[in-house]
Formats: sequence, structure tokens, C-alpha cells
Amino acid sequence: MAKWTESDVGDQSGRTVLVTGGNSGIGWDAVRVLAAKGANVLLSCRSPERGEDAIRRIRDLQPKAQVQLLQINLADLDSVRAAAARVAREHARLDLLINNAGLMATPQQRTAQGFEMQFGVNHLGHFALTGLLLPQLLRTPGSRIVTVSSNGHRPGQIHFDDLQWQITYSPWAAYFQSKLANLLFTFELQRKLSAAGSTTAALAAHPGGSKTNLGNENPGGFFNTLLVKSRPLIERFLLQSSAMGALPTLRAAVDPEAHGGEYYGPDGIGEQMGHPIRVNSSRRSQNPETARRLWQVSENLTGVTYDFTLR
Repeated sequence: MAKWTESDVGDQSGRTVLVTGGNSGIGWDAVRVLAAKGANVLLSCRSPERGEDAIRRIRDLQPKAQVQLLQINLADLDSVRAAAARVAREHARLDLLINNAGLMATPQQRTAQGFEMQFGVNHLGHFALTGLLLPQLLRTPGSRIVTVSSNGHRPGQIHFDDLQWQITYSPWAAYFQSKLANLLFTFELQRKLSAAGSTTAALAAHPGGSKTNLGNENPGGFFNTLLVKSRPLIERFLLQSSAMGALPTLRAAVDPEAHGGEYYGPDGIGEQMGHPIRVNSSRRSQNPETARRLWQVSENLTGVTYDFTLR
């Protein structure tokens, strides 16, 4: 069977796409490909300077690319609400939302609303953004929501007794929790979309091991310091390019044969590298009771409730 590549991305003309964290890594490569195929892309970035630089780099490759900056700080729900309101004012339809931005194993920090930073950005920020953009997505036939998870979801657990890591903090365990939350959210969202009879679909993807700026922060300790110092060797032998890492996201986003509730990742050993195929996720990620509980907690924490009524 032929390997799925960028050339399999069909014409995206007339489609409006939003990619969070589109200024670097696999997010930038997803924007690059979608813009080259004719999509109108909203490149979301916290920093206007980095966002504009990313757009310039895309236009160097594709002078006619339709890309505009949408400033969002996912660590601040007020910023998320402001960005979603701008999208609602300026765009009647939204064909594709790619929840890509993320943090990995960072030093302990808090969001503007006091959430643990990785859980707040990787999960809660995207949960709020998706809910606020749901009206445009529901009004757009065949729209998709793709959330980027990680192989790190496999050891992850949802610590409902200490979601914000106020008792003890483990940078890697916090990351694993947030990536498990991404999948629980995706699968529960698809169940709710199906129950509402919506043509909008929720899918997930993971990039395997890819050369991005994730993991460059040292949260401290011998192991993490060793990882940072070993980064050149890790990148040389264990990581693929960000362009390859973006392929699972792109396949989930545009493949006509992809369906809601599916999860895409690389086809290589351990799903570390390779071309995108449909992959399986952990048993914990497929637990509907955990997903429902996390959904309710997420609505309570963000103040965003989902309305699946098409208006």
C-alpha cells in the first residue's frame, strides 16, 4: 500500500482553517501544506512577532498564500475568548480546527487563571477554544476538529484528586496527564457530535518523535538535564523532521477516508517515525466514564459549556 504523503492533501480552496501553535514545528508545517493547497489559514500564536515571522516564511515559499495571524494565549482564557469572538465576527464558517499548540515537561508554572501550565494550555485552553468555536464548526458541513496528542498519553493518568499538581509536581507526569486528556476529550467530543447527528467530526493525531522546540526547557533534576544535554544526539538518531511529524495531523484533517473518533500516528516501530496510519490508543484513553468526568470538570474550570444545537 502506498505511503500517505503531503501530495495526498487535496485542494483546500475555499476552506477556512485555524491552527494553534502554527508558528513553529509541526504546526508550521501543517499551515505550510494547507496554505499551499489553497486554504485560508488562521495561524494562531501567542507572540505577534513570532507569528508574523512564521507567515513571512510561508509567503517566501508561497507568495499567494492566504495566511493571517490570530493572536491567542492559551494560558489565558480571556485571550481565548477574545480570539474566538474575533473568529466569529470575521468568519461565518470554519472547516477545520487543529488544536496543535502544546508544552512538554516544563518547570512548574501557572496559567492566568491559576491552572497548572501544561494541563491549562494543552487541554483546558483547547477545550475552551473548541467550545467557543463550535457554532461556526457546526454550521460548516463536514468540518473537523483535530487535536494533537502524543505517545506520552500511554503512561498518563488523570489525577482528579490533584489536577493542578498543587500537592506535588512532576513535569513529565503532568505532560502525560495533559496528553491523555487530549484523547479523552476527542473521543467524548465525537460521542457528543454523533449523538447530536452532526456532520462535524473529532479526530486525534500524534507526531511520534519530531524535531521541534518541545522539550527544550529544563525543569531541573539530573534526568531532565541529561535529556537537554543529549538533545543533539536524540535529534540525530531518534527524531524525524517536523514535516514528517505533521503528516498524521494532516491526514486526520483532510483524508476523505478518515472518520470521527480515529487516531493517527507514524507507522514505524513504536510509532516513533514514519508515514501516517490509523493507530490505537491506550485503554485509559477509551474509558467513557473518565472522559465524562473530565468533560464536566473542564466545563466547570473554563466556564465554557458546549451547545450542539445547530443555529
